[in-house]
Amino acid sequence: MTPQLSWYLALSAILFTIGVVGVIVKRNVISMFMCIELMLNAVNLSFVAFSSFFRDVSGQLFVFIVMTVAAAEAALDLESLSRSLEIANRWTLTTQIF
Repeated sequence: MTPQLSWYLALSAILFTIGVVGVIVKRNVISMFMCIELMLNAVNLSFVAFSSFFRDVSGQLFVFIVMTVAAAEAALDLESLSRSLEIANRWTLTTQIF
């Protein structure tokens, strides 16, 4: 028994909903970015499911583009986190000197 297309789409909808709720509810920036990544993965699952169902490769190729955007987003998130920690450390050192 092979899984049907509707099962993949239901799982994708559940994952996307969890991601949207996480973005709305979470206050931590890192958690929000993780929820955005979850939403991107849900969309990727839909692309692959439709690509497999219609026997077309274009959906799978589009997944690589989305994964590239997700990797770039992760790099920017890491960079912004390191900058904010650097600023916080500078402020701590400044307040300790005076």
